[in-house]
Amino acid sequence: MDYSAPWWLPGGNLQTIWAALHARRRHGPALQFKRERWITPDMDFIDVDIADAAADAVDPVASPEQRTLMVLFHGLEGSSRSHYAEAFGDFARAHGMVYAVPHFRGCSGELNLAPRAYHSGDFEEIGWILQRMRARHDGPIVAVGVSLGGNALLRWAQEMGAAAAGCVTAVASVCAPLDLAAGGRALGRGFNRLVYTGMFLRSMKPKALRKLAQHPGLFDRDALLAARDLYSFDDVFTAPLHGYRGVEDYWTRASAGPHLCRIQIPALVVNARNDPFVPAASLPGPGQAGPHVTLWQPQEGGHVGFPFGQWPGHVRGMPEIVGNWLLAACR
Repeated sequence: MDYSAPWWLPGGNLQTIWAALHARRRHGPALQFKRERWITPDMDFIDVDIADAAADAVDPVASPEQRTLMVLFHGLEGSSRSHYAEAFGDFARAHGMVYAVPHFRGCSGELNLAPRAYHSGDFEEIGWILQRMRARHDGPIVAVGVSLGGNALLRWAQEMGAAAAGCVTAVASVCAPLDLAAGGRALGRGFNRLVYTGMFLRSMKPKALRKLAQHPGLFDRDALLAARDLYSFDDVFTAPLHGYRGVEDYWTRASAGPHLCRIQIPALVVNARNDPFVPAASLPGPGQAGPHVTLWQPQEGGHVGFPFGQWPGHVRGMPEIVGNWLLAACR
């Protein structure tokens, strides 16, 4: 595996921002998803977008239930229309796969019902989704997690150990913040705080206030309004709503990095060393990963960027690398 950024996109911030906003995401038309609403065990709901990505391709004999299913878990405030989700969907279509994007609670365009949302260590939700996928799909299943979704997916694989193979053949994470404290500190400084943290909070604060209207007294409204970084937001909202004692407890217990040796299925862990969200110094070394984990840490790529080609570039290259690695694990 190898990656070099285009000469005209130097640096992690440009590679991150351009890829998300301007680079081409797919070769053909957008996937046509069918949305399903799944009722969760606590009587809430999640929305799952599913595409039979190759109804007219590769193997017209095999039914959708027999083809490989790729499940993608999106990042913070992402959806099935995020640039990386569309790019992975294009890969799935080209390779005759069924493709599913479960939305974390509150990310499908409609606020969820329960007094909780989603978080970086949400491995119980990941497990419930994958078990339901397994119950309805006979063919191989592979799972990809991007950023927050990647950390949560790895945490699920760590908690499940060898039993994870009962749900999926292999997993991959792309730009997961494996050390949440290091990532949180990085996003709380300088350009990152101004641009990325501001973008996240402009989406997350209104959702949190709507959640408070649903469930009065759920958290301190004034403290949430005063939050100017993810540390403060997670301390007021994310941590207490999901059973953590505070932000430090959340960031420590939810981080996947310290537990990579517990993974017992094939796992690819991709992190660019110039990712503005994930400091290179916080990334694991080979001795921390365990025999089932492949670490790939190219020098460039940004955060879920990895643009390829000439102007305006495209982001299909990373799904090709990750997707082909996952397909090889199924053989």
